[in-house]
Amino acid sequence: MKLVVVAVGKIRERALREILDDYRDRIRHYARFEETEVRDAQSIERSLPADARVIALEVAGEALDSPSFARRLAGWTSQGKGVVAFVIGGADGIPAAFSRRADARLSLSKLTLPHRLARVMLFEQLYRAMTILRGEPYAREG
Repeated sequence: MKLVVVAVGKIRERALREILDDYRDRIRHYARFEETEVRDAQSIERSLPADARVIALEVAGEALDSPSFARRLAGWTSQGKGVVAFVIGGADGIPAAFSRRADARLSLSKLTLPHRLARVMLFEQLYRAMTILRGEPYAREG
């Protein structure tokens, strides 16, 4: 299993970077994990692994609770080569043409979130999903 996050923009705030790094390290206890920061939306596609199942994060995407997200993630990683790439756009979101080609579109919230906070939420949910799938105590959803 390999998880990839491709995000437009660079996290410059030290506190946010520390949170992301903490979750990155936690996720790596369960799966190979890679984070790629790209300059603009046009660079997204070039940064994706060729064999990845692509998940676009968008306000209008499907909203899942954490246990449902964990089950969906388990399904995605059990198919093909087990590579799942999550894409977070910048201030203007993800280009519509790219969104239409994605394998799935998910929403972290019906609220519009700054892309850097969306990244923190995604990392936390990826970690939570791993603990849900293994029945570990972090996830109280059980």
